[in-house]
Amino acid sequence: MKKIAVFCIPAHGHTNPLLPVVTELVHRGDQVRFYSFEEFREKIEKTGAEFISCDRFLDELSAGEAAGLKAVSSTEMTIQDIRITINMTDFLQEEFGTFKPDVVFSDSVCFWGKLNAWKYKVPLVISTSTFAFNKMSSGYMKQSPREIVGLITGMPRVNRELKKLRKLGYRFKGLLSLVQSDNVTDNIVYTSEKFQPYRESFSDHYLFAGPSVFSDKQPEKDPGKPLVYVSMGTVINDRPDFYSKCIEALKDENVEVIISCGKAVDANSLGALPDNIKVFPYVDQLDVLSRTSVFITHCGMNSVSESLYMASSMAFYPQTNEQEAVARRAYEIGAGEYLRDDSVDGIKKTVRTLLADPKYLRAAKACSDDFKSCPGVKGAADFIETAPHLSADRRD
Repeated sequence: MKKIAVFCIPAHGHTNPLLPVVTELVHRGDQVRFYSFEEFREKIEKTGAEFISCDRFLDELSAGEAAGLKAVSSTEMTIQDIRITINMTDFLQEEFGTFKPDVVFSDSVCFWGKLNAWKYKVPLVISTSTFAFNKMSSGYMKQSPREIVGLITGMPRVNRELKKLRKLGYRFKGLLSLVQSDNVTDNIVYTSEKFQPYRESFSDHYLFAGPSVFSDKQPEKDPGKPLVYVSMGTVINDRPDFYSKCIEALKDENVEVIISCGKAVDANSLGALPDNIKVFPYVDQLDVLSRTSVFITHCGMNSVSESLYMASSMAFYPQTNEQEAVARRAYEIGAGEYLRDDSVDGIKKTVRTLLADPKYLRAAKACSDDFKSCPGVKGAADFIETAPHLSADRRD
């Protein structure tokens, strides 16, 4: 039996892939402590892990800081990660001294998990909820001029916070060492070797486990009246304008439509709905995707992985550079088309294109088969239990 400490940032897209793996570890008899936030308590406790609440370590945010996080500002997210790490320092010193974990399983951008594993010399396994990014694969992430300016102007603030970390005894080479993949740290990546860009540039410290999902469902599409599913994920989903355009574009089409709008949008504000369209705050996404022929998606890694796992084609509508990287890779394998024109006519045209040609569903089905041949949740649990791993081929 292993004692495993799990750490994650307060984000659904980063937490969700951890849950099936943690469930498997608990089932095997491992003692798992999951350090997270009250929003995720119910999900985590369902895995059987011990939930440790960390909300008290979150800073009060100014209006500008909150807006930066909502806009997925790299600078603001980095600063908040550092501040949470600082706030948790004394608490985690006590936790590592009493719990004495054999392994730390930490999200890739959860600084307090990674830094404390290094500080207390505990084997670390990274949970990578996107692609693994290094100098080669990072080329998939094209930053806008606004993002570049934001990074440049934000670096003095970031550097001030990094100095505070070092004063607390944390040791690291620099900011890149906290956010970028390397070839000597054990990593679990929730995709396949085929889908990972530049797989050959990563060492055998990487396990490409395939999507981490809770589902035994199989794809079951209705060609007579296809299902179109619309979701903008859990972060940048306050888009009533876009949902309204989707409704207008698809109301007279021979399709069923499900829109998941999140809690930021009141479904009633979208007005009276046509008979073929339903709007919900949340859905069981894997269940819906198993029946979906076209998924209009923001291209979060989880959403695209689940779509491909359920062999659904996609209309790619990325909102961030990370989502653009995922969209680009899914486009390269032929599983969809970009929604380059988000007008009513553009949405209608893109959906018609995807429904008219079976090549998109065939490409998604091929990727689904590839995903299901991966080591999966059981392989990920094996990898964690046997960490640290020695490498005969280090390409660092």
